[in-house]
Amino acid sequence: MKNFPLPVKAVVIDLDGTLLDTAPDIAEAAQRMLRDLELPPASLEKIRSYIGNGIGNLVKRALTGEMSGKPDEALFAKALPLFEKHYEEVLHRETRPYPGVMDGLKALRDAGFPLICITNKAQRFTLPLLAAMGMKDYFDLILSGDSLPRKKPDPLPLRYAAIYYEVEPKDLLLVGDSLNDSQAARAAGCAVALLPYGYNGGKDVREQDCDAVIESLPDVLKLIRKA
Repeated sequence: MKNFPLPVKAVVIDLDGTLLDTAPDIAEAAQRMLRDLELPPASLEKIRSYIGNGIGNLVKRALTGEMSGKPDEALFAKALPLFEKHYEEVLHRETRPYPGVMDGLKALRDAGFPLICITNKAQRFTLPLLAAMGMKDYFDLILSGDSLPRKKPDPLPLRYAAIYYEVEPKDLLLVGDSLNDSQAARAAGCAVALLPYGYNGGKDVREQDCDAVIESLPDVLKLIRKA
């Protein structure tokens, strides 16, 4: 059990399901892809449950209707660029920050904590999305799903962030919404707090191995102090 407040030197924050509710636009892109391929549609809630492991996995799940589905390779090769094209078209049409997110970012920055965004979303979508939402300038470092050879739940992005700031992984707090985040944090050796409103495959984050569950981003300040 951690003793709060935790001494940390920087705060790492996930994107989809933590900062932004991106599901409506992701679902729209997936629906357009399925329509182009003359395949049955999938509901918003179903597609919401597919989010979190990168676009490639989301497309595979949308094509098969299964979390671990493996579609025909030729079909997948045709579907992925269709999804990417449509997602660029609707990238921030309905996407919005979750309640409290902008206040939380400002409060963390004002308290002197460097902020890092680590997401499994590809950079071609991550950077314009953060810019459109007015969030990009809050982050000193942004690591997308294709910035490094491996992404969450692999600990590499968190370890890279620690090296970037010349700190130890234990000096970081990761704020996320899913098993990907808790597994990455544990593998890297940093603390993790989870938000309950995001994309965790329909599972309750309170059942995850995490150090705290918070209701909104400003609550992070209750958990930490400057190391």
